[in-house]
Amino acid sequence: MAIEFADVAQTVEAGAPAWEHFLQGDPAFLSSEFGDFLEKTAIRLDVRTDDQVAHEALDHHDPMMREQSLYQYVDRGLPGAVDLLAEAVAHDGNREVRWNALWALEQIGGIRALRILQRHAGDDDSDVGEWARLFAAELQTGRPAFDDRPWAFDPGRTFDETIYLNIKCDVYVRLDDTGSHWGKITLAPQGLARSYGQAHACPNVATRDHKLIISKNLSGLHDDGSPHVENFLFRGVTNHANAERGSFFFESRGLRPIFLSGQADDDSLGHRNEMVSAKRSGEWTLDPRMEIKGASAIRYVRGRVQTWGYINFTTMQGSSLEEVLCPGNSILGTLDTPSGPLANAYITGAFKGKLVDWDGDGRVDVNSLNIFATEDADVDTDMDGIADEPGVQFCRRTNWMR
Repeated sequence: MAIEFADVAQTVEAGAPAWEHFLQGDPAFLSSEFGDFLEKTAIRLDVRTDDQVAHEALDHHDPMMREQSLYQYVDRGLPGAVDLLAEAVAHDGNREVRWNALWALEQIGGIRALRILQRHAGDDDSDVGEWARLFAAELQTGRPAFDDRPWAFDPGRTFDETIYLNIKCDVYVRLDDTGSHWGKITLAPQGLARSYGQAHACPNVATRDHKLIISKNLSGLHDDGSPHVENFLFRGVTNHANAERGSFFFESRGLRPIFLSGQADDDSLGHRNEMVSAKRSGEWTLDPRMEIKGASAIRYVRGRVQTWGYINFTTMQGSSLEEVLCPGNSILGTLDTPSGPLANAYITGAFKGKLVDWDGDGRVDVNSLNIFATEDADVDTDMDGIADEPGVQFCRRTNWMR
């Protein structure tokens, strides 16, 4: 006997909300991301007014806070976001604010955003221009586009490439033990780098399909001015179905100190050494013009990242956003501990990175950035390829391993 489908409104039980995407397919595929659930219920922890956010997006003295405000304005879905971003791209004095504002325009999408991106493809700053060209191409075709500048490669470095990563994250913070109340902090790339450290993807041609080092340098944590270093060894697989691109899935799992103070290297409340994990997936694009050790260089990488964090609320009470986004005030956490949870923040985000001309000589720098890591992710402060201490991937100023 044939079964007829009743009117959708009649099939909804009394008092139950209708499945709003009933024509789109299985909700197991469409609505099972943990971050999507949290996005619907979390409250924003940035309590600035909309007018204050707009003002600081253009006029704050700190470029990190200008960029943070731009991303907060976009996250609130406020009208005029495209105009605000266009103003920042046109007039901000910090090149990272400008190219990350371009990225925010791509995230918004639409014809007006596309026109602004296209307008800046010929920018006086070649890398801002290339980012604009790249984002415009992605909006139109899903694939990036590059310029044809010459490039520079240093054969004496540990890594064949050092790719500066721009990472935008949403941090969902569990506000109590019930699991019913969550807060949200949107971190723009420079805000994340200020508190957590600037991340770099460091592949070598011979191993990049299954092994990758993510190295981060954090400035402003040590009194002597030296960088705080943390390295992560990622392993995974790469799919080469397309000759110019590689899609990948990588995981990292390693011993890390989780400082109960919530501050990197602050052992005043003690620490616990736990296995911390992270996942990253995405796609990299090769540039056949750039040949390194017999293979095309990775010109651009994009993707998603997920991990857990630990936050000490007591140390943050009464703090401004600028005080919260201070060096070291971002600790990875873990669910993988039998002695009790050390994670109260779910972190999900996206990353984009490309090769950049860092010294202004007109050539794209392939591997010029200083990376304090060996090929196995051990800390290597003098960059001679030999570990300071074999097996140690984390700055040990506080002697956390002892």
